[in-house]
Amino acid sequence: MNYCYMQSPIGALLLAKEQGGPLQLIGFPSGKGRVVPAPDWIETRDGFEQVITQLEEYFRGQRKVFDLELAPSGTPFQREVLDALCEIPFGHTCTYRDIAVRIGREKAVRAVGAANGRNPLPIVIPCHRVIGADGSLTGFGGGLDTKKFLLELESGSQGELALA
Repeated sequence: MNYCYMQSPIGALLLAKEQGGPLQLIGFPSGKGRVVPAPDWIETRDGFEQVITQLEEYFRGQRKVFDLELAPSGTPFQREVLDALCEIPFGHTCTYRDIAVRIGREKAVRAVGAANGRNPLPIVIPCHRVIGADGSLTGFGGGLDTKKFLLELESGSQGELALA
């Protein structure tokens, strides 16, 4: 596995992928989404240029949709949830129930929450756009401050967040 770190407004993000392959992992600098490279991983920036460019554009408010080759891990159900997360538009939010309904499993709200929490590619697969049914910010791998930052970035830091 190859990896590199990129500086961002939320700290140093760890990016990882197999050599020549699609992006597999984005790790936060802190919180439960913190990732530490395994001893056999190779640190290199080669092959990460497009990922870094697009993330930098996102953090500058110049990119609303990512165009990257991705290889998220997960069960078929988790992949279904990740696909549904990709449908949440920039600057919008939805609830775990909304995602459960979207994938045709309206009783699987807790399972959707668990799959959302295992997202290996946060930011690019926008799990930060999922909020509690009461509109509250709920758990996030990078911590609630990071989730709040990302949602405010997408809302232009103005007024209330738009709901999908």
